[in-house]
Amino acid sequence: MSRTFLFTGPSLHPDLARNLSNATVLPPIKRGDLERLRSLEPETIGIIDGEFYQNLAVTPKEILPFLERGVRVYGASSMGALRAVELHRYGMIGVGRVFRLFRSGILDADDEVALAYSPSTYEALSEPLVNTRYALRAAVRRNVLTRAEAAEAIARLKCAYFPERTRALLLSIVQEIAGKEAVARVRGFLQNGAPNVKEQDARLLIAAISVPSMGASRSAEACGFQASEDRHLAEE
Repeated sequence: MSRTFLFTGPSLHPDLARNLSNATVLPPIKRGDLERLRSLEPETIGIIDGEFYQNLAVTPKEILPFLERGVRVYGASSMGALRAVELHRYGMIGVGRVFRLFRSGILDADDEVALAYSPSTYEALSEPLVNTRYALRAAVRRNVLTRAEAAEAIARLKCAYFPERTRALLLSIVQEIAGKEAVARVRGFLQNGAPNVKEQDARLLIAAISVPSMGASRSAEACGFQASEDRHLAEE
């Protein structure tokens, strides 16, 4: 068995993660999972997805002993990014755009990365707000929506409980703000050209654990992620 372990789910489907990595792929992490790994003496742990709605979330105190023993622990995309922000000073390696957004304080609400999903298939049943932020930013760049319309849509979605942040709700909001023609444009864009930031970050983590020497910052640069774009997100 590989001594590299990867916790993933709706951000990057486990089947796809197995194709991209030699790691032992596990379901989204929850409290107690790391203790069960202790006897396997892991060398590297990658945390992408984690539970907090269905079960108790993994705590920073559960991760710290592995860092103290020299285990390389990476976090990205979702629960992994949140814990990496908390434990960065203790050696946990944060990877990707979501981690950077939280570490810089541009985002500060955990529910930005939260979504409802099927535990049997990992199919997303709602849309994480951070993904929608970047999708609508891209839509503005392509003149699908105006910047003001996108900002209003995000503001309304932010007021909704995270399992209710579905694509249907987004399209309903767009219709109220910008009309039926805008709905058709946004629907087409979401189907064909919208970025998935959480999946991008998950892939980036896999690249980082596959080649540890490249480091998290170099991995981010390799994907073309720019801090200036993050700052623009906060302005919208």
